[in-house]
Amino acid sequence: MEIWDVIIIGAGSAGLAASIYTVRSGLRTLVFDEKLAGGNIGDAPKVENYPGFAEISGRELSEKMISQCQKFGVIMRELEMVEKLRLDGKIKTVITPDAVYQANAVLFTTGAHHKVLGVRGEKEFQGRGVSYCGICDGPFFKGKNIAVVGGGNSACITSLYLSGIAKQVTIIHRRDAFRAEHKLALDVALKNNVDVLWNTEVEEIKGDRQVRSVALRNGVTGEKTEVAVDAVFVQVGEVPNSAVAKAADVEVDAAGYIKVNMRQETNFLGVYAAGDVTTHPVKQVGTAVGQGITAALQIYSYIQGICKVT
Repeated sequence: MEIWDVIIIGAGSAGLAASIYTVRSGLRTLVFDEKLAGGNIGDAPKVENYPGFAEISGRELSEKMISQCQKFGVIMRELEMVEKLRLDGKIKTVITPDAVYQANAVLFTTGAHHKVLGVRGEKEFQGRGVSYCGICDGPFFKGKNIAVVGGGNSACITSLYLSGIAKQVTIIHRRDAFRAEHKLALDVALKNNVDVLWNTEVEEIKGDRQVRSVALRNGVTGEKTEVAVDAVFVQVGEVPNSAVAKAADVEVDAAGYIKVNMRQETNFLGVYAAGDVTTHPVKQVGTAVGQGITAALQIYSYIQGICKVT
């Protein structure tokens, strides 16, 4: 059986960046993704915080990354899901519905997916006022009225960040108290342009070409209201795409994120992880690219060591 130098599972920003570095280092690289290459960045209508591009659509940015990978000869298997792995031993085995593959090293760059509200209008207005990333999309709504849905750390952090940009921030939380750390909750309470609607859930996100309002229901009184907003930032958590790694005994934290050290190494020798699927606290395209590069260079050193031993 053909043995690849490295198999990368996930063709988002971290995986694409890593593959550019591994191929240019002379490593035979195979990249898998159960979807089309590009990752979540392709869903962003605009990206203004990636160095080198004052403004670019997420789709265009991902297409540029994919094109660069193809230029250097990265082999991609799109729409091919990795179902099982065997990671103990020097040679790693990757099993998909189509075939069995082997490699000296494996890199997980499978990312994460945001939890959704599942209400009417959420999907329809994504990219047109509905967002899951305050840092990414907040600047588009400078001086506007913004709703943040959630009550944990991410909701409070996002609200604090947006309060410096927006005219008014309204936090919509289904409970009667924040689940966030005390300091974060206190900081939110001290903001003059931040209001909180307790015991309240979003029933529908409304608009025309853009978000215009949210229909709400109070879970205690049953009262229904509608609040005019220009954007809705959903901050009810995210889920790492780590199931296949966890099933192969890769160590994850309580939330399911793959544990890595500063070299992107996991608990298995020759197995690495990078990007949003890891325990790294910042989830941005720039940090994903940086982690992917770090992992690629570590993989090169690891494989060079194998070659010297053998």
